[in-house]
Amino acid sequence: MTATRIDGKAFAARLRERVAEHATRFAEVAGRKAGLAVVLVGDDPASQVYVGSKGKATLAANMESFEHRLPADTSAAALLALVERLNNDESVDGILVQLPLPDHLDEQAIISAISPDKDVDGFHVINAGRLSVGQNGFVPCTPLGCMMLLTDRLGDLSGLEAVVIGRSNIVGKPMAQLLLDANATVTIAHSRTKNLADVVRRADIVVAAVGRPEMIRKDWLKEGATVIDVGINRLPPEPGKEKGKLVGDVAYDEAAEVAAAITPVPGGVGPMTIAVLLRNTLVAAYRNAGLEVPEDL
Repeated sequence: MTATRIDGKAFAARLRERVAEHATRFAEVAGRKAGLAVVLVGDDPASQVYVGSKGKATLAANMESFEHRLPADTSAAALLALVERLNNDESVDGILVQLPLPDHLDEQAIISAISPDKDVDGFHVINAGRLSVGQNGFVPCTPLGCMMLLTDRLGDLSGLEAVVIGRSNIVGKPMAQLLLDANATVTIAHSRTKNLADVVRRADIVVAAVGRPEMIRKDWLKEGATVIDVGINRLPPEPGKEKGKLVGDVAYDEAAEVAAAITPVPGGVGPMTIAVLLRNTLVAAYRNAGLEVPEDL
């Protein structure tokens, strides 16, 4: 068996096109564009790249982009005051505070200050609660993107056995909740799970989000499983090369020999994250304007 490659890049491109079309219609009806505010504190190079790419993607999707770049020594009071202004700004539908924050700032306190109805990252405890009880809130972008790829590939997930490897608040826990809501039988596995390979081997669906390069091997997988690899890890560079190869948490080449379908790294889950962020922002705009959210968002 040779696994089908789940092309997250192509799926994300289609989602972004759909978002852009609905964003244009939203602007016509609401009399304004949907708006995403991104706050960056400090000069972390990776964060600067992420914020820049999010801004460009927002504009490309026919939405307004509001960037707030603050110095690394910004006080908690100043950052909270900015968040409060954005909460009250009717032109802003979504607020994203880029993580990680400098050490002197309490990330959870800042996230908690964002209005849950503008928390398009889905990190607010109220949105986590809404997800757990089946209410409409915002789901973190990466697990929601994974879920879109799974349902596109498999359709109805009822009765399938799913194992999520990793228990973070950003990916593992919300991913498990989404699968449970789709009527899958769900196990959350982690670093202290006994006989981890045996647990994973039961699964029809494997979602790997542990941050350990190529940890999941061929003999861990049930034949015909669908594998979603959330990990992105850079290996040490080979002699003569400046950068090492990017790999996931799954040993792709050997896993593809037994899986029915698998996401590559890069080009799998990664492109879905910004696409879903744009989708969440537009959903927030429709809700904030009191308009019905389109069914295909």
